[in-house]
Amino acid sequence: MSRFLRNNSLSLVFGALFVAVLIGQAFVGQADFNQQQLAEGLPPVSLARFVTSASFGVDVAENWQSEYLQFFLYITLTVWLLQRGSPESKSLDQPGRESEKDQKIGPWADQDSPKWARTPGVRLFLLSNSLGLVMGTIFLLSWLAQSVAGVVAFNEGQLSDREDPVSWSRYLVEPEFWNRTLQNWQSELLAVASMAILAVYLRQRGSSQSKPVGSAHAATGVDG
Repeated sequence: MSRFLRNNSLSLVFGALFVAVLIGQAFVGQADFNQQQLAEGLPPVSLARFVTSASFGVDVAENWQSEYLQFFLYITLTVWLLQRGSPESKSLDQPGRESEKDQKIGPWADQDSPKWARTPGVRLFLLSNSLGLVMGTIFLLSWLAQSVAGVVAFNEGQLSDREDPVSWSRYLVEPEFWNRTLQNWQSELLAVASMAILAVYLRQRGSSQSKPVGSAHAATGVDG
C-alpha cells in the first residue's frame, strides 16, 4: 500500500485537493446564495438543493471548460510551436509530429509499447492523438454543460425580474454568457504564457516542470 501511495502520490493528492475544494465551494456558494435569497425576501435553500441547482452547476462547469481548453490548446499547439529556453517546449530541432522512430511506433515499437503503437491505421491514429482528443472532448462537454446550466440560471433571473426567458441558442449570444466564458479563458491563456516564459529564467529544484538549476537559460526542452 505504501508503495502504491508513493507511486501515485501526485494524482492522489491533487484528487483529494479537488474534492476538498469542491466541497468548500459548495458550502460557501450556498452561504452566498442564501444571503442573496434573504436580501430579496426569498427563503434560503438547503445544501442538497443548492448543489443540484443551475447556479452551482454553471459555476463549476465554466471553470472546468476553461481548464480543459487550456490543456487541449497546450497539448496540440506544442506539437508545432516552440519557446527557446523553456522546459515547456520541445527542443528547437524537433518541431512537428516527429518520426516514427522517435515516437516508437510501427517497426520501432519496443516490447513495452502499447499494442496499438504497432498497429497501423485507425487504432494507431487514435492512440497517437488520444490525449488531445480526450481533452478536447471534455472541453466541449464542459462548455455544453456550462451553456445548459447557464441558460437555466439566466432564465431564473429573467423570471424573477418579470422578463421573458430566452432559448438556449439565444443565450449563446448573450453578453452574460460570453463575459463569464472569456474571463476564464483569458486567465488560463495568461497562466500558460507565463509558465512558458518564466521557466526560461526561473528554476524550481527537483520539479519536472523546471530545468535543472544549473542549466543555461537557452537550454530548451530540458527538465529535471
